[in-house]
Amino acid sequence: MPTTPTPDAPITWKLRQIMATSGMFNTTDLIDPLRDQGVQLSREQIYRLVTKTPERLNVEVLAALCRILDCTPNDLIEIPQVQVQRPRRAAGAAQHTGPTIGDLRPVRPRLHRPNE
Repeated sequence: MPTTPTPDAPITWKLRQIMATSGMFNTTDLIDPLRDQGVQLSREQIYRLVTKTPERLNVEVLAALCRILDCTPNDLIEIPQVQVQRPRRAAGAAQHTGPTIGDLRPVRPRLHRPNE
């Protein structure tokens, strides 16, 4: 059965765990490494980044975190997978309900030239 991410399932933000495996146990441990990567965040912003799952994340911040912690985005973000049951089709049922590519023909252009 195929698995797909669910839009309503929350993602798991694992920054705190990745920091701990790198020996960083305080949120302030990220201030200087982020600054060295050219990312300027306040202490409060870094605290929220570490302790809460971000709703939006700047790509530059994500890249800096990956460089600092020697990880990939897949290490930081876990997207839950669920099994999806697809509706079964009746035997002999048509695969497509709309027109096929063979039924589609281009429309001839009509050129309108200004009167000279």
